[in-house]
Amino acid sequence: MKKNTGKMALGCLMSLMVVFSSACSSEESGGSGDEKSDPIKIGVLASQTGGLESYGEQTLRGFELGLEYATDGKNEVAGRKIEFIVEDTETKPEVAVQKATKLLEEDEVDFLVGSSSSGDTLAVLPLAEEYEKIMVVEPAVADSITGSEFNPYIFRTARNSSQDAVAGAAAIAGEGVKIATLAPDYSFGRDGVAAFRDAAVKLGADIVHEEYADPAATDFTANIQKVIDSKPDYLFVIWAGANSPWNQIADMKVQDKGIKISTGAPDIAALATMEPLIGMEGFSVYYHDLPDNEINSWLVEEHKKRFDGDVPDLFTPGGMSAAISIVEALKKTEGSTDADTLIETMEGMSFETPKGKMTFRAEDHQALQALYAIKLEKKDGVPYPVPVLVRELSPEETAPPVLNK
Repeated sequence: MKKNTGKMALGCLMSLMVVFSSACSSEESGGSGDEKSDPIKIGVLASQTGGLESYGEQTLRGFELGLEYATDGKNEVAGRKIEFIVEDTETKPEVAVQKATKLLEEDEVDFLVGSSSSGDTLAVLPLAEEYEKIMVVEPAVADSITGSEFNPYIFRTARNSSQDAVAGAAAIAGEGVKIATLAPDYSFGRDGVAAFRDAAVKLGADIVHEEYADPAATDFTANIQKVIDSKPDYLFVIWAGANSPWNQIADMKVQDKGIKISTGAPDIAALATMEPLIGMEGFSVYYHDLPDNEINSWLVEEHKKRFDGDVPDLFTPGGMSAAISIVEALKKTEGSTDADTLIETMEGMSFETPKGKMTFRAEDHQALQALYAIKLEKKDGVPYPVPVLVRELSPEETAPPVLNK
């Protein structure tokens, strides 16, 4: 009886050793349950419907191309496959929260990216902190994202309103210049005007009127009339979306009244409505032939191949930059998606993009980047006014103030 008991005990011990050995072997070879063999999941929030649908499409195209470029076509980093899941925010903050929650809880993503709308993005920021996941913000620009609403899990490859403001003010502001502004009445517009006002006033300009319009408006007559009545030297316009005010600005002959127009050069669809503004001086976040570097050349050529000869648009390089930043961070962490490790890695990290070198500023995680002083000109064979480079504004020159607490 004792002999049999001994055999049974030995058998159990051997079984335990086999199980332990198997578990160790599984860990060493990267078996299931080992993070190093699991795919890295990225949840991308974008406006696939709603007023910013075209921005969402541009960002998604750029993001997919960016993953391909940064991983040499393998969609893999540090031996881990990269998967991304896209959710449509419908350009509605409450939907954005629902979709982000789904990505975090059901899909168990390691990163969030997005969104097309500043309102959507601001609604989602607290979730990144709650779930301790890095969120790369692209292309939303409201200053408050890396300012008053900042949390340490947020990194932004998109430029912010203050960067736009510095570039916009540099183009038109000066001592005694009277400027009116027109912008949509939500965080993107109000943050943009506030930043522009600060930059323009520092250069000696006088902001004589601020006009805010319904973001969904299609009739801007009353808004534009208030601008005309304020008798500025310049009207500086901040706008996003297909329902732009350019046609009505032309119809109401604003320039004929001695008011010059200035703005950031928008996407190609909006440029097509800006024929009356040829000769305008302003700034650009991106136009496909402004940056002169290897990555942008690759982006332009690949985009043409994939999308029936279309060139990358305003937010395509931003999507690409977001993807590149994630891959570069993961290379440095050897595939680890631990949030604390990523934060330490990404703070101060520089990486190459279609717009040249970007750097995540350690203080607020805002990517410092180049913008472009431009003039709208007519080019043979191009059916819209083209942003022509006056000079590149360096990342140091366009660096915005640190606004977080």
